[in-house]
Amino acid sequence: MKLIKRDYYLNKLLDVKDIPDIKVITGVRRSGKSKLMDAFVSIVEKDDNANIVRIKLNLKEYENLLDADALYDFIKDHYDSEKSNYLFIDEIQMCEGFERIINSVYEEEIYDIYLTGSNAFLLSSDLATLFGGRVYEISLYPFSFKEYLKYYPSDDIDKAFDEFVKKGGMSGSYLYKTEEDARKYVNGIYRTTITKDIVTKFKIENEDLLIMIGNFLMDNVGNQTSIRNVAKKLTSGTYKTNDKTVGAYIDYFCRSFLFYPIQRYDIKGKRYLESDKKYYLSDLSFRFSEIGTKNADYGHLYENVVAIELLRRGYEVYVGKLYNKEVDFVAVKEGEKTYIQVSDDISREETFKREVSPLLEIRDAYPKVIIARTKHDVSQYEGIKIYDIARWLSVSQF
Repeated sequence: MKLIKRDYYLNKLLDVKDIPDIKVITGVRRSGKSKLMDAFVSIVEKDDNANIVRIKLNLKEYENLLDADALYDFIKDHYDSEKSNYLFIDEIQMCEGFERIINSVYEEEIYDIYLTGSNAFLLSSDLATLFGGRVYEISLYPFSFKEYLKYYPSDDIDKAFDEFVKKGGMSGSYLYKTEEDARKYVNGIYRTTITKDIVTKFKIENEDLLIMIGNFLMDNVGNQTSIRNVAKKLTSGTYKTNDKTVGAYIDYFCRSFLFYPIQRYDIKGKRYLESDKKYYLSDLSFRFSEIGTKNADYGHLYENVVAIELLRRGYEVYVGKLYNKEVDFVAVKEGEKTYIQVSDDISREETFKREVSPLLEIRDAYPKVIIARTKHDVSQYEGIKIYDIARWLSVSQF
């Protein structure tokens, strides 16, 4: 398989190297956490003074370390007091009682610690509980369009973008020669890995209902989601459920990084709203592999791509509400806001006015942006910058 150097994440790891936190790489299954760890290890091991202990608990070679005490003894036995010691462990959750061991090694201040784990068992929301808040989380996402272009160099950025939207960023699927086989691979991650992890951890009896809720969210990316309405729709069909169950199942998907919840923000009132969040898929390949191209609203699909890209670039992301209108995203970084509208085709005057009018009504001086499928270079309208989505994705900033 062709390997792409993921410089953005490697630089984040290098920034926290030797800082006394437990570093944990999180992200949806098969997004490349172990490969990133391998790449970082190859950098660290260039230092002659580095003593590296690398453990992959999913391999038979390390089967004896699934016992917590054996893992601790192994780690202590490989410590070198004359060197800088680095501990890298994949699939840490496979060792029952791992948190006791990692916390002990941390308190002894003998290793710089890096971990990955299967997400249903080592969830982002659990990290502070497991490790007492002494955690630095590196959020890893599937390939960005920029990384996709490294894997599939192209002189036609517009054609490449169209392919990326459907093929997605799950790089393991790139090995398959046909679109059908690639989608089977991605669907297998969703059906037999992510959902099975959730079923196992949370002891879910109705796996079909879990998948139905996941499919509903996939089919409604970009729409505000009322948990109550989802429960009503499912109950009126095949399944009997309630708000509490639907809310819990959606939370499990989010905690496994399949979906990312985006909270609403009242622009005029400058306050956050709890009701009716939007849920964006970590990678659109999951949608196409599960429900195909039916009801494909490309405006909303592009919105999904932009949401994940903003998160990838380190923004806090909110859905903006202004009176009775909606601004797709309020992106915040270092206290600075950017207001963003996302659209498919804004060549029609009616569509353009619909997208631009909420931005024109915002009275503060923060940047306002439209990201659409223009296939042109950056332009401006009344101080609002207009970016083509493919070209915006291929650069590092606005």
